[in-house]
Amino acid sequence: MPLELLTIPCLSDNYAFLLVNAAGEAALVDAPEAAPINAALAARDLTLTTILLTHHHWDHVEGLDGLNTALAPRVIGAKADAHRLPPLTEEVSEGGRITVLGEEVDILDVSGHTIGHIAFYFPASGFVFTGDSLMAFGCGRLFEGTPDQMYHSLAKLAALPDDTLVCSGHEYTSSNARFAASVMPDVPAIASRSAETDRLRRADQFTVPSTLALEKATNPFMLATDAKSFAALRAQKDVF
Repeated sequence: MPLELLTIPCLSDNYAFLLVNAAGEAALVDAPEAAPINAALAARDLTLTTILLTHHHWDHVEGLDGLNTALAPRVIGAKADAHRLPPLTEEVSEGGRITVLGEEVDILDVSGHTIGHIAFYFPASGFVFTGDSLMAFGCGRLFEGTPDQMYHSLAKLAALPDDTLVCSGHEYTSSNARFAASVMPDVPAIASRSAETDRLRRADQFTVPSTLALEKATNPFMLATDAKSFAALRAQKDVF
């Protein structure tokens, strides 16, 4: 049975995610803010057994110390980023595989936004947790990595099944939609998605997660044909 996915808004525009199995056990992906995560756990009387961290930025780890946990959960993050992450119980790397809530999880290195940024892919449930690498209608700013790194990280994610749900770390979709429409004004799918994004946000609804198929059809950074064109798009977005 696929795991249940709960999307939790945190801070001003972050998302955390809870995965839940039939036994009432939960795994958390990123911890931007403790209070809303604790509220979601309490509302369902869930036992937090695992915490997965995509990267070290404060708005993805700040809430860790304030989480209410009856047991000490596993805390899993990138070996390459361990020196900047909160203390980990398990360090993982590209190509590794772990088991979370009884389901196998593949580890993908998606460096670009930061070096050592990872994604967690749950093939049985069809989820990929991309943090600030691939985002809804966009991608993360390159604080540490190169355009070539991010281009290849997105290509790696693009190879996953089209029906994969992309669970990214921020509600940036409206601004990403405006950028996409500005650089690709004649793509009907982009215009349609931009209108749907506006409708959802006016109704105070989430635009995350999205599907990989939708990203491949409408996300300018996924539509880039090579690292050079990706770099040009990223440079435009940085000053948009």
